[in-house]
Amino acid sequence: MFSISKRSDVEPFHAMDVLAEATRRKAGGHPVISMAVGQPSHSAPRAALEATRKALDEGRIGYTDALGTVRLKSALAAHYRDRHGLDIDPARIAVTTGSSAGFNLAFLSLFDAGDAVAIARPGYPAYRNILGALGLKVVEVPVTAETHFTLTPESLVAAEKEHNLRLKGVLLASPANPTGTVTGRAALKALAEHCSANSIAFISDEIYHGLTFSGEETSALELTDEAIVINSFSKYYCMTGWRIGWMVLPERLVRPIERVAQSLYISPPELSQIAATAALTASDELDVYKEAMLPTASSSCAGCRRSACRSLLPWTAPSTPMSMSRASPMTAWRSPSGC
Repeated sequence: MFSISKRSDVEPFHAMDVLAEATRRKAGGHPVISMAVGQPSHSAPRAALEATRKALDEGRIGYTDALGTVRLKSALAAHYRDRHGLDIDPARIAVTTGSSAGFNLAFLSLFDAGDAVAIARPGYPAYRNILGALGLKVVEVPVTAETHFTLTPESLVAAEKEHNLRLKGVLLASPANPTGTVTGRAALKALAEHCSANSIAFISDEIYHGLTFSGEETSALELTDEAIVINSFSKYYCMTGWRIGWMVLPERLVRPIERVAQSLYISPPELSQIAATAALTASDELDVYKEAMLPTASSSCAGCRRSACRSLLPWTAPSTPMSMSRASPMTAWRSPSGC
Protein backbone atom coordinates (compact mmCIF):
# COMPACT_ATOMS: atom_id res chain seq x y z
CA MET A 1 0.00 0.00 0.00
CA PHE A 2 1.37 3.42 -0.94
CA SER A 3 1.84 6.12 1.69
CA ILE A 4 0.43 9.63 1.73
CA SER A 5 2.72 12.60 2.10
CA LYS A 6 3.01 14.46 5.38
CA ARG A 7 2.79 17.74 3.49
CA SER A 8 -0.80 16.92 2.52
CA ASP A 9 -1.86 16.77 6.17
CA VAL A 10 -2.90 20.42 6.29
CA GLU A 11 -5.99 21.77 7.99
CA PRO A 12 -9.02 21.67 5.69
CA PHE A 13 -10.24 24.92 4.18
CA HIS A 14 -13.39 24.70 6.27
CA ALA A 15 -15.45 27.10 4.16
CA MET A 16 -14.99 24.81 1.18
CA ASP A 17 -15.97 21.76 3.24
CA VAL A 18 -19.17 23.52 4.28
CA LEU A 19 -19.81 24.47 0.65
CA ALA A 20 -19.38 20.84 -0.42
CA GLU A 21 -21.86 19.70 2.22
CA ALA A 22 -24.37 22.33 1.11
CA THR A 23 -23.96 21.13 -2.47
CA ARG A 24 -24.56 17.53 -1.41
CA ARG A 25 -27.71 18.52 0.46
CA LYS A 26 -29.02 20.49 -2.50
CA ALA A 27 -28.40 17.49 -4.75
CA GLY A 28 -30.41 15.40 -2.29
CA GLY A 29 -33.40 17.69 -2.69
CA HIS A 30 -33.04 19.59 0.57
CA PRO A 31 -33.75 23.34 0.64
CA VAL A 32 -30.41 25.00 1.43
CA ILE A 33 -29.30 28.58 1.78
CA SER A 34 -25.54 28.27 1.51
CA MET A 35 -23.56 30.87 3.43
CA ALA A 36 -20.29 28.94 3.33
CA VAL A 37 -18.57 31.23 0.89
CA GLY A 38 -19.51 34.67 -0.30
CA GLN A 39 -19.03 35.95 -3.78
CA PRO A 40 -20.34 38.89 -5.77
CA SER A 41 -24.02 38.48 -6.56
CA HIS A 42 -23.53 40.05 -9.98
CA SER A 43 -22.26 38.21 -13.00
CA ALA A 44 -19.12 39.21 -14.88
CA PRO A 45 -19.47 42.61 -16.56
CA ARG A 46 -21.27 42.74 -19.90
CA ALA A 47 -18.09 43.56 -21.82
CA ALA A 48 -16.44 40.39 -20.51
CA LEU A 49 -19.43 38.24 -21.44
CA GLU A 50 -19.62 39.73 -24.93
CA ALA A 51 -15.90 39.21 -25.54
CA THR A 52 -16.27 35.60 -24.37
CA ARG A 53 -19.19 34.91 -26.72
CA LYS A 54 -17.23 36.33 -29.63
CA ALA A 55 -14.19 34.21 -28.81
CA LEU A 56 -16.32 31.07 -28.55
CA ASP A 57 -17.97 31.82 -31.89
CA GLU A 58 -14.55 32.12 -33.49
CA GLY A 59 -13.85 28.73 -32.01
CA ARG A 60 -10.15 28.57 -31.28
CA ILE A 61 -9.10 28.70 -27.63
CA GLY A 62 -5.62 27.41 -26.89
CA TYR A 63 -2.45 27.83 -24.92
CA THR A 64 -0.96 31.26 -24.38
CA ASP A 65 2.43 32.31 -23.09
CA ALA A 66 2.95 30.96 -19.57
CA LEU A 67 2.62 34.41 -18.02
CA GLY A 68 -0.35 35.50 -20.08
CA THR A 69 -1.22 37.37 -23.25
CA VAL A 70 0.49 40.61 -24.18
CA ARG A 71 -2.93 42.17 -24.61
CA LEU A 72 -4.04 41.45 -21.03
CA LYS A 73 -0.71 42.43 -19.50
CA SER A 74 -0.76 45.71 -21.43
CA ALA A 75 -4.31 46.36 -20.26
CA LEU A 76 -3.26 45.72 -16.65
CA ALA A 77 -0.33 48.12 -17.05
CA ALA A 78 -2.80 50.73 -18.29
CA HIS A 79 -4.97 50.02 -15.24
CA TYR A 80 -2.06 50.86 -12.91
CA ARG A 81 -1.34 54.01 -14.89
CA ASP A 82 -4.95 55.20 -14.74
CA ARG A 83 -5.76 54.15 -11.15
CA HIS A 84 -2.43 54.62 -9.38
CA GLY A 85 -0.41 56.89 -11.67
CA LEU A 86 2.24 54.20 -12.10
CA ASP A 87 4.30 53.30 -15.16
CA ILE A 88 4.45 49.50 -14.90
CA ASP A 89 6.28 47.59 -17.62
CA PRO A 90 3.86 44.90 -18.89
CA ALA A 91 6.82 42.49 -18.83
CA ARG A 92 6.70 42.66 -15.00
CA ILE A 93 3.13 41.33 -14.96
CA ALA A 94 2.35 37.61 -14.68
CA VAL A 95 -1.20 36.45 -15.36
CA THR A 96 -2.19 33.54 -13.12
CA THR A 97 -4.95 30.96 -12.72
CA GLY A 98 -6.62 32.94 -9.96
CA SER A 99 -4.74 34.60 -7.13
CA SER A 100 -4.26 31.16 -5.53
CA ALA A 101 -1.83 30.23 -8.30
CA GLY A 102 -0.07 33.52 -7.66
CA PHE A 103 0.56 32.54 -4.05
CA ASN A 104 1.86 29.13 -5.10
CA LEU A 105 4.22 30.70 -7.61
CA ALA A 106 5.41 33.36 -5.19
CA PHE A 107 6.09 30.93 -2.35
CA LEU A 108 7.86 28.43 -4.60
CA SER A 109 10.02 31.07 -6.26
CA LEU A 110 10.93 33.05 -3.15
CA PHE A 111 11.38 30.49 -0.38
CA ASP A 112 12.99 27.16 0.39
CA ALA A 113 11.67 24.50 2.76
CA GLY A 114 12.07 25.61 6.35
CA ASP A 115 12.04 29.35 5.61
CA ALA A 116 9.84 31.46 7.89
CA VAL A 117 7.02 33.61 6.51
CA ALA A 118 4.91 35.97 8.63
CA ILE A 119 1.17 36.40 8.19
CA ALA A 120 -1.45 38.20 10.27
CA ARG A 121 -3.68 36.39 12.74
CA PRO A 122 -6.61 36.50 12.19
CA GLY A 123 -6.13 36.12 8.47
CA TYR A 124 -7.07 34.19 5.37
CA PRO A 125 -6.62 30.51 6.34
CA ALA A 126 -5.40 29.28 2.96
CA TYR A 127 -2.17 31.27 3.42
CA ARG A 128 -1.30 29.05 6.36
CA ASN A 129 -2.31 25.87 4.56
CA ILE A 130 -0.37 26.58 1.36
CA LEU A 131 2.75 27.62 3.26
CA GLY A 132 2.55 24.51 5.42
CA ALA A 133 2.07 22.19 2.45
CA LEU A 134 5.23 23.65 0.90
CA GLY A 135 7.27 22.93 4.02
CA LEU A 136 7.57 26.55 5.11
CA LYS A 137 7.42 27.74 8.71
CA VAL A 138 4.29 29.81 9.27
CA VAL A 139 4.70 32.65 11.76
CA GLU A 140 1.27 33.95 12.70
CA VAL A 141 1.60 37.44 14.14
CA PRO A 142 -1.36 38.62 16.23
CA VAL A 143 -2.92 41.87 15.02
CA THR A 144 -4.76 43.89 17.63
CA ALA A 145 -6.10 47.37 18.31
CA GLU A 146 -2.57 48.35 19.39
CA THR A 147 -1.26 47.53 15.89
CA HIS A 148 -4.36 48.96 14.18
CA PHE A 149 -5.12 45.37 13.16
CA THR A 150 -2.24 45.18 10.71
CA LEU A 151 1.35 44.00 10.71
CA THR A 152 3.98 46.50 11.83
CA PRO A 153 7.78 46.51 11.87
CA GLU A 154 7.65 46.26 15.65
CA SER A 155 5.32 43.25 15.63
CA LEU A 156 7.59 41.50 13.11
CA VAL A 157 10.68 42.11 15.23
CA ALA A 158 8.83 40.81 18.29
CA ALA A 159 7.76 37.69 16.40
CA GLU A 160 11.34 37.00 15.33
CA LYS A 161 12.50 37.26 18.93
CA GLU A 162 9.64 35.12 20.26
CA HIS A 163 10.27 32.32 17.75
CA ASN A 164 14.06 32.75 17.64
CA LEU A 165 14.24 33.00 13.85
CA ARG A 166 14.75 35.37 10.98
CA LEU A 167 11.88 36.01 8.62
CA LYS A 168 12.37 35.39 4.92
CA GLY A 169 8.97 36.72 3.90
CA VAL A 170 5.99 38.80 5.00
CA LEU A 171 2.51 38.53 3.49
CA LEU A 172 -0.01 41.29 4.13
CA ALA A 173 -3.52 41.76 2.71
CA SER A 174 -5.01 45.25 2.50
CA PRO A 175 -7.97 45.38 2.61
CA ALA A 176 -7.70 42.31 4.81
CA ASN A 177 -9.93 39.28 5.24
CA PRO A 178 -11.56 38.82 7.74
CA THR A 179 -10.89 42.06 9.64
CA GLY A 180 -11.39 44.42 6.71
CA THR A 181 -8.35 46.42 7.77
CA VAL A 182 -7.16 48.97 5.25
CA THR A 183 -3.49 49.54 5.97
CA GLY A 184 -2.82 53.23 5.43
CA ARG A 185 -0.10 54.56 3.18
CA ALA A 186 2.30 55.52 5.97
CA ALA A 187 1.94 52.15 7.72
CA LEU A 188 2.36 50.26 4.45
CA LYS A 189 5.46 52.31 3.63
CA ALA A 190 6.98 51.58 7.04
CA LEU A 191 6.39 47.86 6.55
CA ALA A 192 7.86 47.86 3.04
CA GLU A 193 10.93 49.76 4.20
CA HIS A 194 11.45 47.37 7.12
CA CYS A 195 11.29 44.40 4.76
CA SER A 196 13.73 46.00 2.33
CA ALA A 197 16.19 46.90 5.07
CA ASN A 198 16.14 43.35 6.42
CA SER A 199 16.17 41.43 3.10
CA ILE A 200 12.63 40.15 3.69
CA ALA A 201 10.40 39.47 0.68
CA PHE A 202 7.24 41.59 0.94
CA ILE A 203 4.09 40.11 -0.64
CA SER A 204 1.06 42.40 -0.87
CA ASP A 205 -2.34 40.75 -1.38
CA GLU A 206 -4.53 43.40 -3.03
CA ILE A 207 -7.46 41.23 -4.09
CA TYR A 208 -10.03 43.50 -2.41
CA HIS A 209 -8.79 46.65 -4.10
CA GLY A 210 -11.69 48.48 -5.69
CA LEU A 211 -14.01 47.57 -2.80
CA THR A 212 -12.81 50.16 -0.31
CA PHE A 213 -15.50 52.67 0.62
CA SER A 214 -13.28 54.96 2.66
CA GLY A 215 -9.66 55.22 3.69
CA GLU A 216 -6.36 54.98 1.83
CA GLU A 217 -6.39 52.24 -0.79
CA THR A 218 -2.66 52.23 -1.50
CA SER A 219 -0.91 49.70 -3.70
CA ALA A 220 2.47 48.59 -2.45
CA LEU A 221 3.69 49.36 -5.97
CA GLU A 222 3.29 53.05 -5.19
CA LEU A 223 5.94 52.69 -2.49
CA THR A 224 8.50 50.22 -3.80
CA ASP A 225 9.47 48.24 -6.88
CA GLU A 226 10.52 45.37 -4.61
CA ALA A 227 7.00 44.34 -3.56
CA ILE A 228 5.37 41.22 -5.00
CA VAL A 229 1.76 42.23 -5.62
CA ILE A 230 -0.98 39.62 -6.08
CA ASN A 231 -4.46 40.48 -7.30
CA SER A 232 -7.45 38.86 -8.95
CA PHE A 233 -10.51 39.45 -11.09
CA SER A 234 -12.67 37.59 -8.55
CA LYS A 235 -13.90 40.40 -6.31
CA TYR A 236 -14.29 43.86 -7.84
CA TYR A 237 -14.65 42.34 -11.32
CA CYS A 238 -17.22 39.72 -10.18
CA MET A 239 -15.37 36.84 -11.87
CA THR A 240 -14.81 34.23 -9.15
CA GLY A 241 -15.47 31.20 -11.34
CA TRP A 242 -13.28 32.39 -14.20
CA ARG A 243 -10.15 31.67 -12.12
CA ILE A 244 -8.00 34.50 -13.39
CA GLY A 245 -5.61 36.74 -11.48
CA TRP A 246 -2.26 38.46 -11.81
CA MET A 247 1.00 39.35 -10.14
CA VAL A 248 3.27 42.37 -10.48
CA LEU A 249 6.87 41.38 -9.89
CA PRO A 250 10.31 42.87 -9.41
CA GLU A 251 12.07 42.47 -12.73
CA ARG A 252 14.57 39.88 -11.46
CA LEU A 253 11.74 37.61 -10.24
CA VAL A 254 9.90 37.41 -13.57
CA ARG A 255 11.96 34.61 -15.11
CA PRO A 256 11.97 32.38 -11.99
CA ILE A 257 8.18 32.74 -11.76
CA GLU A 258 7.87 31.96 -15.46
CA ARG A 259 9.97 28.81 -15.18
CA VAL A 260 7.84 27.44 -12.35
CA ALA A 261 4.57 28.47 -14.03
CA GLN A 262 5.49 26.76 -17.30
CA SER A 263 5.49 23.35 -15.66
CA LEU A 264 2.81 23.84 -13.00
CA TYR A 265 0.12 25.54 -15.07
CA ILE A 266 1.30 25.68 -18.72
CA SER A 267 -0.72 28.89 -19.11
CA PRO A 268 -3.76 30.64 -17.65
CA PRO A 269 -7.01 29.82 -19.49
CA GLU A 270 -7.14 31.87 -22.68
CA LEU A 271 -10.91 32.34 -22.55
CA SER A 272 -10.64 33.83 -19.06
CA GLN A 273 -7.84 36.11 -20.23
CA ILE A 274 -10.04 37.39 -23.05
CA ALA A 275 -12.85 38.07 -20.60
CA ALA A 276 -10.50 39.75 -18.11
CA THR A 277 -9.08 42.07 -20.77
CA ALA A 278 -12.59 43.24 -21.56
CA ALA A 279 -13.53 43.51 -17.86
CA LEU A 280 -10.82 46.14 -17.39
CA THR A 281 -12.92 48.48 -19.56
CA ALA A 282 -16.07 48.03 -17.44
CA SER A 283 -15.39 50.21 -14.40
CA ASP A 284 -18.59 52.26 -14.85
CA GLU A 285 -20.73 49.12 -14.63
CA LEU A 286 -18.66 47.64 -11.82
CA ASP A 287 -18.82 50.81 -9.73
CA VAL A 288 -22.61 50.56 -9.86
CA TYR A 289 -22.32 47.03 -8.48
CA LYS A 290 -19.98 48.31 -5.78
CA GLU A 291 -22.37 51.04 -4.69
CA ALA A 292 -25.12 48.44 -4.37
CA MET A 293 -23.09 46.89 -1.53
CA LEU A 294 -23.09 50.11 0.48
CA PRO A 295 -26.46 49.68 2.27
CA THR A 296 -25.34 46.26 3.54
CA ALA A 297 -22.04 47.66 4.74
CA SER A 298 -23.76 50.61 6.42
CA SER A 299 -26.29 48.34 8.15
CA SER A 300 -23.58 46.03 9.45
CA CYS A 301 -21.54 49.00 10.60
CA ALA A 302 -24.51 50.40 12.51
CA GLY A 303 -24.71 47.09 14.34
CA CYS A 304 -21.09 47.45 15.36
CA ARG A 305 -21.98 50.59 17.33
CA ARG A 306 -23.92 48.39 19.72
CA SER A 307 -21.38 45.62 20.08
CA ALA A 308 -17.90 44.79 21.27
CA CYS A 309 -16.81 45.36 17.66
CA ARG A 310 -16.59 49.06 18.54
CA SER A 311 -13.06 48.44 19.73
CA LEU A 312 -12.02 47.35 16.24
CA LEU A 313 -13.13 50.47 14.47
CA PRO A 314 -12.29 52.57 12.50
CA TRP A 315 -9.77 50.15 11.02
CA THR A 316 -11.98 47.18 10.24
CA ALA A 317 -14.84 46.19 8.01
CA PRO A 318 -18.12 44.75 9.16
CA SER A 319 -17.85 41.02 8.70
CA THR A 320 -19.21 37.84 10.16
CA PRO A 321 -17.40 34.84 11.62
CA MET A 322 -18.14 33.11 8.30
CA SER A 323 -16.09 35.57 6.29
CA MET A 324 -12.80 33.74 6.75
CA SER A 325 -13.20 32.43 3.21
CA ARG A 326 -11.31 34.15 0.43
CA ALA A 327 -14.66 34.33 -1.34
CA SER A 328 -16.20 36.21 1.55
CA PRO A 329 -18.56 39.13 0.90
CA MET A 330 -16.38 41.38 3.01
CA THR A 331 -15.99 44.94 1.79
CA ALA A 332 -13.51 47.31 3.31
CA TRP A 333 -15.20 50.05 5.25
CA ARG A 334 -13.85 52.98 7.21
CA SER A 335 -16.62 55.43 7.93
CA PRO A 336 -15.64 59.07 8.38
CA SER A 337 -18.12 59.11 11.27
CA GLY A 338 -15.91 56.70 13.20
CA CYS A 339 -18.01 53.58 12.72
